[in-house]
Amino acid sequence: MSEAADRSLPHLSPAASRLGAVFARPKRLAVMCVIVLVALGWLYLALLTAGMSGPSGTWIAGAWTAICGSTFGVASVPGGVWGVSGFALVASMWGAMTLAMMLPSASPMILTYAEIADTAARKGEHVVSPFVLAAGYTLVWFGFAALATVAQYAATRAALIDPAMATVSGLFSGAILIAAGAYQFSALKLACLRQCQSPFPFFFANWATTPRGVFKLGLRQGLFCFGCCWAMMLVMFAVGVMNVIWMAALGIVMTLEKMGTGKRFTYAIGVALIAAGVWFIGASVLVHWPGRTI
Repeated sequence: MSEAADRSLPHLSPAASRLGAVFARPKRLAVMCVIVLVALGWLYLALLTAGMSGPSGTWIAGAWTAICGSTFGVASVPGGVWGVSGFALVASMWGAMTLAMMLPSASPMILTYAEIADTAARKGEHVVSPFVLAAGYTLVWFGFAALATVAQYAATRAALIDPAMATVSGLFSGAILIAAGAYQFSALKLACLRQCQSPFPFFFANWATTPRGVFKLGLRQGLFCFGCCWAMMLVMFAVGVMNVIWMAALGIVMTLEKMGTGKRFTYAIGVALIAAGVWFIGASVLVHWPGRTI
């Protein structure tokens, strides 16, 4: 908050003035926004994992299994039946995953908006909280979470994923990995990635000063991010939907991509995913080869 504002509100206590100063700075709000939402996503996933691990005396072992393995370690869909509770559980899980994995990769975009808003605020201009921008962005990924829930249901019904959220087909996993790797080389991927890496021209050309306008900016940036990262998010179906190590690794990779690491990094990830897919398919073929076991 500016000194002029402080003088105009003499009734505020020093603590309240300091709090007001924090909330008057968009950049500080943006950092808080990313940290809080990402922390909530990981916290929910941790609680969900611990809650699925069995009796209270074994929650540490259950959490360790979930982190190092590909599933919760127990059937995560209640009774293995996709009723209302099963859909709600899986949808909430995918929603938490989008917060935990995608918001860190969106931090350069959110901070760019906050820097522009910070400059405007210092000039006395009206600015909208970065929370509104983040709300528009996360709405896109919550939509993805809903679609992923339906896709998981379909894959479970097709016996490609078991009720414990682990893939049961090496061919299925390999196909997803190869498709995700191939998408790394596509023109759409690179076009969306450029928008994510350089959000300043977008904000400069489309700046808005109303909550509705900023929310739409968040939606549009969320769509660019979706176009960039949807295939990599689907990799979770190949490696185990609740594999926390893969969640963290993919989140880091997507964040690094948006920090301007260049085409070589994007292409290298594509090659790595394709190689992993070929390995999955090769291993599956060898397992089912007549007279061969591995």
